[in-house]
Amino acid sequence: MRHITSVAGRDLRGLFVSPVAYGLLSLFSILGGVFFILYVAEFSEWIFRLQQMQAVQQLAEINLSDHLVAGFYGSMSMVLLFVIPGVTMGLFTSEKANGTQELLLTSPLTMWDIVLGKFVAAALFVTLLVGIVGLFPGILFLYGDPELGKTIAGLLGMLLVGWTYASIGCFASALTRSQVLAFLITFVILLCILLIPAIADLGIAGGSAGLAEGLRWISTGSHFDQLVKGLVDTADLSYFAIVIASFLFMTKAVVESVRWR
Repeated sequence: MRHITSVAGRDLRGLFVSPVAYGLLSLFSILGGVFFILYVAEFSEWIFRLQQMQAVQQLAEINLSDHLVAGFYGSMSMVLLFVIPGVTMGLFTSEKANGTQELLLTSPLTMWDIVLGKFVAAALFVTLLVGIVGLFPGILFLYGDPELGKTIAGLLGMLLVGWTYASIGCFASALTRSQVLAFLITFVILLCILLIPAIADLGIAGGSAGLAEGLRWISTGSHFDQLVKGLVDTADLSYFAIVIASFLFMTKAVVESVRWR
C-alpha cells in the first residue's frame, strides 16, 4: 500500500507541476458554472410560465432534483468525456518520453504497485473534479429544497463514471508513447461506450432483445442514469467495479509485456 501511495503522490505532483492540471480545473469549473447558470435560468423561466398559466398541479409536482440537478449532472458527465483523457494521457506515456519507464519497471515496485498507483493518482484528480461539481447543487440547499439522497447518489454516479473513464485512460496511455494518441484512443473508447445504447435502440443488434439489453448494460450512461434518479443498486455498482477492474488488468498486461521485450 505504501508503494501505491508513493507512485500516486509522484504522479499527482508531476501533474500539478505542469499547467495541465490547473488548466483542466479552471476549464471544468468555468463550464460547471456556465451549465449551472443555464439550468437555473431555464428552470426559473419554466416556473414563471407555469405560474402565469396557473398550473397549480404541475407546480406542486416540480422537483429540483429531477428537473434541475439531474440535467446538470448529465451535462457535466459529458464534460468528463473530454477532460479525463487529458488527465490520463500522460500517466504512462510521460514515463516513456522521459526515459524513466525502464527505471520504474526495474525498481522494487510490483506491477500492481505501478498500475494501481497511477490509477489512484487519476482517481484522486477525478474526485477533485466531482467535488467541484458538488459545490453547485450545494448552493440550491441554501435557497431551495432538492432531495439530499438523489443529490448524493448523482454525485456518486459521476464519481464512478469518472473512475471508470480514468481506468480506460490508464489502459490507453500504456498502449502508446504519444500523449496525443493516448488522448484520442481514450476519447474514442469513451465515445463508443456512450453510443452503444443508440446502436441498440436503432435495432442494429439484429432484433435480438438479449443482445440489445447486453449493449445497454455495457454503456456507463445506463447505470449513471439510475444513480442520478436516486436508485443505488448493487447491479450498477458491480458494473463499475467490473469495468474498472477489467481495464486495470489489461493495463497491467500491457505494461508487463514491455518487461519481456
